[in-house]
Order: sequence, then structure tokens, then C-alpha cells
Amino acid sequence: MATQPRAWQRMLSGRRLDLLDPTPVDIEIEDIAHGLAFVARWNGQTAGNFAYSVAEHSLLVEELFGRIVPKAPVKWRLAALLHDAPEYVIGDMISPVKSAVGPDYGALDDRLAAAIHIRFGLPAEVPKTVKRQIKKADKISAWMEATQIAGFSEAEATKFFGRPDKAVMEGLAITLRPPIDVRRAYMERHMVLLTQL
Repeated sequence: MATQPRAWQRMLSGRRLDLLDPTPVDIEIEDIAHGLAFVARWNGQTAGNFAYSVAEHSLLVEELFGRIVPKAPVKWRLAALLHDAPEYVIGDMISPVKSAVGPDYGALDDRLAAAIHIRFGLPAEVPKTVKRQIKKADKISAWMEATQIAGFSEAEATKFFGRPDKAVMEGLAITLRPPIDVRRAYMERHMVLLTQL
């Protein structure tokens, strides 16, 4: 008798997350922060002594979102911080790989995102207008990452990610830190936003 392939992952918190049917009860911020701090963006193809993690990227996107929409409710800043949270389980796939995997990747990402949002008091689905604003911040972050640590020229980055508003990026720079520091910073920012809700 054939057994079903395992579709869950055990987290360091002891939770068992079912990837096919994730529930908010099995999601802990410690697991998210830890996972994202160790997931490298750009498939690890970045300059520096540490990988540029999804957690670091998420902190930058939340900062950029706050600059783009300074009067946004705190819940949408939290949504910006959590915009790539499903990657703590499924990893960060570069866009060409996502295209090759097909629509199943998007469905899995959506299921995990909905459970994560509910766990932290957000609606399962973020409104489209807010999603667009977070995506804008995400693209600016990608442009900064591309030009500062991934070896792209400004022209090449602009071709793929659009021309960013320089004022929004004022005073910001890509920082590479040890995963343990990034994990702590992510959890601290999450706690600040949660207490402001």
C-alpha cells in the first residue's frame, strides 16, 4: 500500500505546518523570522560576506511602503513586512523559476499568505490597492538590491524593475548582516507593529 507523500514541515517551534492546508494556529513569528533570515534573495548571487535575506528585504520593503504611503494604517505596514512571509516555508524563487513552476506555486503562496495574515489579525487577502502599493515598494527594493549588491547597472535594473523615485530611497542603503541580527530586527519590527494595531 502506497503512502501519501509528506506535505507538512516541522518548525523549530515544534509546530507542524501542513502546506496543503495551512492553519493560522500552526504559524509562529519566531519560525517566520528564523526562516526568512536564512533564505537568500537573488539565489545567493549577491556581493558581501552575508547573503541578503528575505527578512532584510522585508524590513526594507516595509520602510519603503511607509514612505510611499505615510498615512497608511499600521495593519498595512504589517502586511508589507509580511509580504514575503510564505517564503519561510517555500523559499525565495526568482521570477524565472516561478514562471517555470507555473500556477501551483502561486496557489501555495496564496494559501500560506492567507493563514499568516489571519494569524496576525489581518484580512486573509490584502486589498488590491494596498497590494499595488506594497508591490511598488517591492520593486524599488529590488532595484536597490540589483544595483547595490547584485551587479546590475542602473539602466539594466530600470529595465526590469522600473525607474524608482529617488526621493523615496533617500538615506537608505542595502545592509548585509548576520542572519541572527536580521532575525532579531525582523521580530522586533513585527512586535512594534503588532503593539500599534
